[in-house]
Amino acid sequence: MNAHVKSPLKATRRDVVIGATLVGGSLLVGGCSMGDILSIGAKTDFGAFGPFVKIGADGAVTVVCKHIEFGQGNHAGLAAIVAEELEADWTKVKVEHAPAIAKVYANTVMGVQGTGGSSAIANSWDQLRKAGASAKAMFVEAAANKWNVPAGEIVVKDSVVSHAASGKSATFAELLPDAAKVTPPQAPTLKDPKTFTLIGTDRVRRKDAQAKSDGTAKFTQDVQMPDMLVAMVAHAPRYGAKVASFDAAEAKKVAGVVEVYEIPTGVAVVAQNTWAARKGRDALKVTWNEDEAEKRSSDAILASYKDLASGKTPATDKMKWKPFGSKGDIATAAGPAFETSFDFPYLAHATMEPMNCVAQVGGGKAKLTFGSQIPTVDQLNTAKIVGMLPGAVEIETLFAGGSFGRRANFQSDYVAECVHIAKKVGKMRPVKLVWTREDDMAAGYFRPIVHHTVKVTVDKDGYPATWRHRVVTQSIMKGSPTGEPKLDETAIEGALGSPYLKATPVVDAQLIQPDIGVPVLWWRSVGATHTAFVMEHTIDQLAKRAGKDPVDYRRALYAKADAKRHLAVLNLAAEKAGWGTPAPAGWTRGVAVHESFGSVVAQVAEVKLVDGVPKVGRVVTAIDCGTAIAPDQIAAQIEGGTCYGLSAALYGNVTVKDGVVEQTNFDTYRVLRNTEAPIVETHIVPSGAVPSGVGEPGTPVIGPAVANALFALNGQATSSQPFVKA
Repeated sequence: MNAHVKSPLKATRRDVVIGATLVGGSLLVGGCSMGDILSIGAKTDFGAFGPFVKIGADGAVTVVCKHIEFGQGNHAGLAAIVAEELEADWTKVKVEHAPAIAKVYANTVMGVQGTGGSSAIANSWDQLRKAGASAKAMFVEAAANKWNVPAGEIVVKDSVVSHAASGKSATFAELLPDAAKVTPPQAPTLKDPKTFTLIGTDRVRRKDAQAKSDGTAKFTQDVQMPDMLVAMVAHAPRYGAKVASFDAAEAKKVAGVVEVYEIPTGVAVVAQNTWAARKGRDALKVTWNEDEAEKRSSDAILASYKDLASGKTPATDKMKWKPFGSKGDIATAAGPAFETSFDFPYLAHATMEPMNCVAQVGGGKAKLTFGSQIPTVDQLNTAKIVGMLPGAVEIETLFAGGSFGRRANFQSDYVAECVHIAKKVGKMRPVKLVWTREDDMAAGYFRPIVHHTVKVTVDKDGYPATWRHRVVTQSIMKGSPTGEPKLDETAIEGALGSPYLKATPVVDAQLIQPDIGVPVLWWRSVGATHTAFVMEHTIDQLAKRAGKDPVDYRRALYAKADAKRHLAVLNLAAEKAGWGTPAPAGWTRGVAVHESFGSVVAQVAEVKLVDGVPKVGRVVTAIDCGTAIAPDQIAAQIEGGTCYGLSAALYGNVTVKDGVVEQTNFDTYRVLRNTEAPIVETHIVPSGAVPSGVGEPGTPVIGPAVANALFALNGQATSSQPFVKA
């Protein structure tokens, strides 16, 4: 039994006007929060325990997670937060994805419902603790009333409520009817973290492991509905090109092809199955208008970045340099300077599950069934296409086979394609859009090309006295529905606020972002993918010039910057790795430290060259991520993030030739093999602070750690990625 409290978000005339304005493409807040506006038209029907907790007649607890699970394992940690405060039997705790309602399930960091920025645990910490504690208080009050005993004498453990003095006890299932009638407390008492019995233990393991092992876990590709169609889209070979004309005659001859439609991003073939859709697409004849297409090659784009950084190409009113670090007068720089530059290529997300979506449109309704990373944005873009209130767009979120940022973009690109097609099909007939890996690599979004130049002068002890820094890259934030920021911090996070810049008396750091036709997007650890490498590899080179040990050099800079967390992880990683003792024969060590998404990570990598290619054997990691909810999952994320970052550093490279992407699958986009994966040890700094990010901070540190090991080995600095050239 689970009593229900209905709280529909009713749409007033004013709401409808606001919603219509929103669907038209602009945000008119007028005293409402973004979550309020984007939830207009949504229907809610929460149980007695609120939007985050459900308790069944059998006493089983279901935690409703507002964050998608796409491999990172956040559902285990999120469920554990509730279970800890509720004192639920962990073996009977289940998890389900929340519906798309921004007013209720907004990410408190983003302001919209969505998963990203390694914020799932951090932004849910207080919210879910209160949800669990509130439900517990309801059971305690129900028992106290039923047994006529003081509530303060009642104990809850493993879903059993008991009163020692009277000898009475009852399970959640037995007390459920009474607990459901209790008014939830507005400010429930939270547990003292010292009394946690679940959080921080290895009992917090994934709740989806069995389903993903036996094949019962449902992904978008698994979705089968009555009368469902499958669609594939022919995209232009160059970004920015549009359909000039197309001939569908041969495509329609393919058995199983139902119809061919032109949509804004290409030509869609709709069929009875995936094979027919693909064969039909292969048979299409499309002529593209490339008047506005991006036709430059990646080498030319990078060359233009270098011209901007050097001043050869001046800034303009539309393309200005923006400071992200400024103190002192750089003109006072004296003495010989250390100068270096770094280049980073486009990178593909290369998710194991390429993009896909199931959409149903018709009769004033729209439903999406897929792995939605930012449901609110997907609702908004769907609403614009079908002409309805965003909150009325229903989204059923499924598991997704990875994202690394790819499933979250302002345009909802593949989702919008599916909705356009489903709108043409109509009558709420389900349409599954399928992208092949070639589609995603050639028509998807990338980590942008980046160029850095750094010029440092040092004091008499060899520490930075002046630091001049220039960063050139595209803006990921361009086109944001909430407005573009004055400074795109996604491009310089990790350099912005770096302890090395804090320790330097004079800093002149600036960013410029030219417009390029190749679409770019956040990629696991975003700006830190390049800033960590630049800052850490520069520091090692400065340490060598000063004749100092890289670890000792960092310690001195952290002391200058009062960077206690950086110092703590550095010391822990150095201790566990045996820094200062001889490395195993044939190996050398490199160190790197970086803060991202609120967490600080230090890594020591043991590296050797095999036939000229770096081989990474052992990686010792120390992380300060605040309260460690699920140590086993933290270790798993560090291991996965390390391999993902190492793969990019060694091999990752997307090249564009005359506007056409050259890599289309894993045969040309090289990724790390199982046999190349290092042994990763993870050590967690004890902390009572609120949790911070874990999913991404392990990715950016391994590249510079390896580069610094190679630098220690042969004295050769690494100025570009990937390390292994094709």
